[in-house]
Amino acid sequence: MSNRTVNLNDRLYRYLLEHSSREDALLRRLREETAKLPMAMMQISPEQGQFMNLLTEIVGARRVIEVGTFTGYSSICVARALPANGHLICCDVSEEYTSIARRYWAEAGLTDHITLKIAPALKTLDALVAAGEDGQYDLAFIDADKSNYDGYYERVLRLLRQGGVIMVDNVLWGGAVADPAVTDEDTAAIRRLNDKLHKDERISMSLVPIGDGVTLARKR
Repeated sequence: MSNRTVNLNDRLYRYLLEHSSREDALLRRLREETAKLPMAMMQISPEQGQFMNLLTEIVGARRVIEVGTFTGYSSICVARALPANGHLICCDVSEEYTSIARRYWAEAGLTDHITLKIAPALKTLDALVAAGEDGQYDLAFIDADKSNYDGYYERVLRLLRQGGVIMVDNVLWGGAVADPAVTDEDTAAIRRLNDKLHKDERISMSLVPIGDGVTLARKR
């Protein structure tokens, strides 16, 4: 099978941004501030943020869960697409990085639409399940520690309504998932989830080569 996916060299990538990206000054400042941090590689790309914003609109999402918030770029992209009564629950363990997110949420006027839970995400998701929230969410984004990806996926799938969509980030993992010589636990965890999602009859799915790879899974 021949590779029909276009190769995004730097020139073509600039063209893509020039003809697609609507990143405003606030998001650009957040991205530039994040780029100076030691874990800057965790930041999603502008085109992925815009893709997530559009997908939130397409789904008509009102209640959303984000697993892994970092400095808040993705949460702003999603929250801006929510209706007036929409709400986003953000799960993270870092007070340091999410303090940046809080600052930008406030500047964007989104504070009332976002609840930040500083705790292990599995604990937060289990609490939502225990509170009877199964089937009450429209959209979810998973972008946290890779070793727990399967646990996040299973819990989020319970919490989503039929027709709800999960976005799973980093599923191509810089190409490491296709290299049998790479055997670290994070890569192995992503491979296991990729295999599982491909075969999971509970969802319809597509792996999209945007950013570091995003799998879209729609709950049947």
